[in-house]
Amino acid sequence: MELTLSAAAGLFGPAAFAADAPRGQRVASANACMGCHAVDRKLVGPSFQQIAARYKGDAAAPAKLARKVKDGGSGVWGMIPMPAHQSMSDADIRAVVDWVLAGAPAK
Repeated sequence: MELTLSAAAGLFGPAAFAADAPRGQRVASANACMGCHAVDRKLVGPSFQQIAARYKGDAAAPAKLARKVKDGGSGVWGMIPMPAHQSMSDADIRAVVDWVLAGAPAK
């Protein structure tokens, strides 16, 4: 039985190509960040692109956002609080923050 490229893509679907996504995007997806944030549109919280635009040129942004992810917070984007993500490693948080501040480029 011969398997064409399109048939193979149908068998494996988009998840088979998830390893191609930037590390920050993979970490965000694995840690429920996408439940409240989308790359290019507001959901519960601001889009990752809105966050990148707000903090563009702010040298303190990486540390500020890493602390916000770890500890949670509210008031910056509205009244809905962002929950703390204490179980995320500092390396994973940095990967997500760096990806977001780069404009959350998807692959």
